[in-house]
Amino acid sequence: MMASTASEQLGNPVTVAAVPGGTAGSGPHVAPKSGSDGLPLLDPAVLKGLGEELGAPEIARKFASDYAGMWVRRQRRIEASVQREDRAAAVDAAISLKVASVMVGCLRLAHLAGSLEAVLRQGDLQAGAALVAAITIQGRATVDELQLLYGPDSGIPDA
Repeated sequence: MMASTASEQLGNPVTVAAVPGGTAGSGPHVAPKSGSDGLPLLDPAVLKGLGEELGAPEIARKFASDYAGMWVRRQRRIEASVQREDRAAAVDAAISLKVASVMVGCLRLAHLAGSLEAVLRQGDLQAGAALVAAITIQGRATVDELQLLYGPDSGIPDA
């Protein structure tokens, strides 16, 4: 796998590996045509690297499982804060999603959360609401992908 910096992809100082086969028609790794700059849902190399670094691949599975388990709470927090026009809470929720997504390798969500943070900081709540809709859709797809790759049938042992 060829490594690229996340600053090139996400604007963050984290290194991620490119996902091979992320071309049109290759399944869930294909980004939608707008809003995600062709980023894959997941970069499996991020959690694989975490498991290797710690010498315990089951930790990566647990980390992915915890992220997936927190998705609904994170999504609701973002949606509610944008709906009530609480910019401070919405920015905080966007940053939280962005950081957690980078740590798990959820590139598309990290990008969208970073975009949400930026438009909220500019005071554009209308654009923020549109991004919340995209985050909701991409978040569900990301959780589905995490469960496929790291769920009980993935072959990665339980923690």
